[in-house]
Amino acid sequence: MDKSKRPFLKSKRSFRRRLPPIQSGDRIDYRNMSLISRFISEQGKILSRRVNRLTLKQQRLITLAIKQARILSLLPFKRKGFQISESTARTNALKARNQNKDQKKEKFQINKKKK
Repeated sequence: MDKSKRPFLKSKRSFRRRLPPIQSGDRIDYRNMSLISRFISEQGKILSRRVNRLTLKQQRLITLAIKQARILSLLPFKRKGFQISESTARTNALKARNQNKDQKKEKFQINKKKK
């Protein structure tokens, strides 16, 4: 079947609308550490826009705020032993997802060795 004649197939996956990570009342500023720390990885890297689920404008403002906070020594450039006081639901979900992937890989390798 030719690609041009193929009918448009909708995915059967249900889609849940997610809440935006930044509410309208939140002010993106270098002094707002509780907001900024949600968008930094454990190594101190700025998380991507796709992971953060931010708009382009919000991501730019967050990036500028993080860089200003680093320059003013409010945030470290690298996180060696620096602990985040708050962990968000998103980071907890990502950690759990990664652990599940690792467990599945281990099970697959064990089953493969048995055969």
